[in-house]
Amino acid sequence: MIHAGLILEGGATRGVFTAGVLDYLMEKDIYLSHVLGVSIGCCNGVDYISRQIGRSRDCIIHEDKKDGYNYMGASVFLKKHTLFDMDMVFGEYPKRLYPFDYETYKDSQMKGEWVVTNCLTGRAEYMDNRRDREKLMTICRASCSMPIVSKVVDIRGTPYLDGGVSDSIPLERMLSYGNNKNVVILTRNPGYRKKPFGRAEKKLYARILKDYPKLYRTFKNRYQVYNQSVEKAEELEKEGKIFLIRPQTNPLGRAETNYEKLMAFYRHGYDLMSEQFDNLMAYLNS
Repeated sequence: MIHAGLILEGGATRGVFTAGVLDYLMEKDIYLSHVLGVSIGCCNGVDYISRQIGRSRDCIIHEDKKDGYNYMGASVFLKKHTLFDMDMVFGEYPKRLYPFDYETYKDSQMKGEWVVTNCLTGRAEYMDNRRDREKLMTICRASCSMPIVSKVVDIRGTPYLDGGVSDSIPLERMLSYGNNKNVVILTRNPGYRKKPFGRAEKKLYARILKDYPKLYRTFKNRYQVYNQSVEKAEELEKEGKIFLIRPQTNPLGRAETNYEKLMAFYRHGYDLMSEQFDNLMAYLNS
């Protein structure tokens, strides 16, 4: 295990890029000591700590949508009133369909932190659980539950949602630990910046999130925090202080279902890590 931090951005199905990067690293037996994951990056992260090559890929990409494993789409929305079937992803998947190796995760010396957003405060919190499998899955579920299209997740009596709302790229959190080396995996291509909500969006979201005014404020200002984080990451990369890897092609939408597109994006992450592997090792060993 190498003493270094690893930050994994979210992005729903764009997480297949991160899965490709991490699968290559796991094949090379490269494990970093501290992992911070956001949204789908949380799912990538727990599979990295449990050392399950291919699990994140298989959970996201399904060739046959009639196999009973589908976790999103019109049928899911009509039945569950949510974009993603979280009961499937954090219930059936880890328990039966794509078993999660909780014992390896629990016994790992690697530190994991998964970003969630407290709906009452609008602030990011960083959680893990090595004592209770179900509570760990609840944390992951909260980290992946996007506002508007997902239901809030209760953790110890407090409502939580997607960690990407409050801390999409938790650089400051990772830097606070004093790691000399940090690797950041983003799921958007260079040059991408978020845009502020339009007037109609502001009104819609304000109405939907009326019970959580501080969450709405955070959600509304997310673009500023996100763009500042990207700019900070790019600055640190230029200074040689972090190793940054991100797609060099146009990324997928966050709810992509096309098998060929998903596999191509996964392969892009895998191949890009293969190409940059020597540079990564030089950075980690310098």
